[in-house]
Formats: sequence, C-alpha cells, structure tokens
Amino acid sequence: MLAKLKQTQQLNFLLPSLKEQLSSKHPLYMLANQIEWSFFDEHFNKHYREDFGRPALPIRLMVSLLILKHLRNLSDESIVEQWAENAYYQYFSGAEFFTPGAPCEASELVHFRNRIGAEGIELILKESIRINGKDGKEDKASVDTTVQEKNISYPTDSKLHRKIIKKCVAIAKKEGVELRQSYSRTLKKLGIEQRFRTHPKNGKKARRADRKVKTIAGRLLRELVRKLPASMYAEDLNLFQRILQQKRTDKNKVYSIHEPDVLCISKGKEHKKYEFGSKVSIALTQTTGVIIGALNIAGNQYDGHTLEAVLEQQQRLSEHVLSEVFVDRGYRGATKVGETMIRSPKAFSKKISHYKQQKLRKGFTRRAAIEPVIGHLKANYRLSRNFYKGIKGDIINVMLAAAAMNFKRMINIWKKFFVATLQSMNQLAYCQKYQQHFLKITF
Repeated sequence: MLAKLKQTQQLNFLLPSLKEQLSSKHPLYMLANQIEWSFFDEHFNKHYREDFGRPALPIRLMVSLLILKHLRNLSDESIVEQWAENAYYQYFSGAEFFTPGAPCEASELVHFRNRIGAEGIELILKESIRINGKDGKEDKASVDTTVQEKNISYPTDSKLHRKIIKKCVAIAKKEGVELRQSYSRTLKKLGIEQRFRTHPKNGKKARRADRKVKTIAGRLLRELVRKLPASMYAEDLNLFQRILQQKRTDKNKVYSIHEPDVLCISKGKEHKKYEFGSKVSIALTQTTGVIIGALNIAGNQYDGHTLEAVLEQQQRLSEHVLSEVFVDRGYRGATKVGETMIRSPKAFSKKISHYKQQKLRKGFTRRAAIEPVIGHLKANYRLSRNFYKGIKGDIINVMLAAAAMNFKRMINIWKKFFVATLQSMNQLAYCQKYQQHFLKITF
C-alpha cells in the first residue's frame, strides 16, 4: 500500500528547508518544479493495494531515481549511494530536509520498474516531451533505427558449451544428484588446447578440443535428464538441448544462456559487423531536436515495416500528427503511413518544382542530425549496453534513455539562458561605468 503523507511543517523549525537553502537557478531545482509529479501519482496509484501490506516508498521518489539514473548515466547502486550525498538529488525527489541515509535499497528500483511496466515508463517519456512545450509538436520529424546491445559477451559455441557444463554441475550439486564424472581436470587441459587456436600448428588441435567440450556438455545434460524429474528445470534443460543442436547456418539461434532472446543484427558498420541485442527506432523533431518516439522493435524487421508502430507511439505521446517523416534509404519502399508522408532519398522527378526539390534536400540534410543524437543516447544515457533483463528490459531501457535526453535538453536551454542573462548584465554594468567615466571627463 502507499504510505500516508507525513506532516513535516513542525519538524526542524530551527533548520531551513532544502527549498530555502538551495539555489533556485540550479537546473535540477528548476526541473523539479516543472515536472507534474501528481501526473505520476494519478496513474501509478492503481499498482498499489489500499490498506494492505507494508507502506511503499513515495512514487515521486522512485520516478525521480529512475530519471536521475539515466540522466547521470549511473547504475542502480550508484544512484542510491549518490542520493545520500547530493542535496539537489534529494530536492528533486521531493525531500524537504536533507537526509544523510540512502532512500531505499537498489533492488527497490528493479521492483518498481517491474511494477509500473512499459506503460508506466512510457508516461515518463510523455512527460519529458511535455516539458519541451511547442518544440515537441513540429510537423516534420526524422526517424532512424539502431541496435541497443545486450549485456552479454561475444558469443561463440565453445563459450556456450562450457557454460552449459558449468550450469549442469551447479544443478546437480544443488539437487544432490551424483554425476559419474565432473570432467574438471579434462576441461582444464582442453581449455589450454582451445586457447592457442590462432597458431598455425594448433588449429586442428583446437577444433578437436571444441568437439570434445561439446560431447562432455551433451553427456552431462543427458545424465541430468535421466536422473531429475521431468518437471524440474525443464525450461533450462530444453534451452541447453537447443544450443547443442543448433548449427552455424540455423536461424533464430541462441547466443546467450541468461538472455536467450538476443538477436544478431548487422547494420553494415565497418568497425562492428554484428551487434547482439535488439533493434530500436528513434523519432526526432527536425529543427528542435526533441525525441518524440523511442520504440523497441520485436525481431529483426525491415525498417520500412517499423514505421507504423513508431508513428502510432509518437501520436500517443505527443498528441500530434506529423505531416512528413524523413528517413534514409533503409526505408526504401515506404511512401505513406496514415496521413504522414514518408520521404526517402531518391532521384527527383521532373514534375517536382525547383522550390520543392530544395525543401526536400534541406529535409534530407537535416535528417542526418539524428545520427549524433543516437550517439549521445548510447554514450551518455545508457543505450549502448542494456543491463535490464529480458524483452521488457529492452522496452524500458530505450524509453528511459530518450526521456533523460529530453530532460537534459531543457537543462541545457536553461543554462544558456542564465549565461546569456549574466553576460548582458555584465555588459550593461560595463556600459554604465564607462558612461559615468565619460561624463566626469567631459564635465
């Protein structure tokens, strides 16, 4: 259940509150006053039962921790630790007085994300678009896809087979199953043979060791299937069997045991031929640079087939219908989705006027601005490596990264405004001083 509101008016009457102590010009202070926190209370109350269970933490606290995590590119553990040290973080979270302790356990953030789900995270992205005002309601936008990589090592067959052996031994130890052999010494010798496979004389030996490791994994798996009840660890054992049976040319292969839904996607990059994760689509306003859509795509679909879902989410978030969307040649074939025209680069028809050609060229040139935005999302807002689990984690991560970048955009605008105001004040003071000096000399 939700905790009851505390009466803090009479507490610490000798100590000034954070609102009185902190600078009102700090970006986080301003952002805290611009976000409609009651909007989240109204929509997230349904996830809590009334008058039952232990009182939950405030909704504003949990939402603010999610925003700050991606805004500052921190882990769950780091944001909880830094919250206890940063007064602006605490004011942003709704605290009235400074609290030296941690707000919650890091695992509480995991539970809260699972509680509100993808629909709740989408509301945070919607609020980040509302904060940007009219800038988020342009008629033209740019759309592009990228890959958010999952937190897995580069997959190879030998790695997966060794992990299967390790998992099977752990299951047998946990359930008290006595294995005929653990193969620990044998695997150590085979690991040495596999390690130096790049040497010209060791290639054949390494391939033989790979086959032996796969054979051992199959033996342990079959032994567990015989000795364990059919219902125990059925999902894990079926996954192990699927990995051992898959071949190099198969489709829908398993690349990770703890993340079996990971896809192998090639985007034509010279420095990174394959990426292992999920495809995401980003929609960006053409001139102002507000992210008005961030969607995780199920499967490795052709880019042109993702536009309908992306535009549907964009209309749901910004409550505005786009007139034109500019895309790259990867969307070739898509021309119109609903009332929105899809513009992709191609040779102009002679029927199009010179003025219209110039407008289209300008739109295609401006479309390239989405590439550095995707780069910033990956470098600064935790899109480069997704640490959240499962497909739900893929959906949540991209929307939180986009929301954090929208909030950061407003923070940068406020910073520029205050710098410009300070410069104009300094120039005015200098002019007044120069004018007084000139009057003294003249008269």
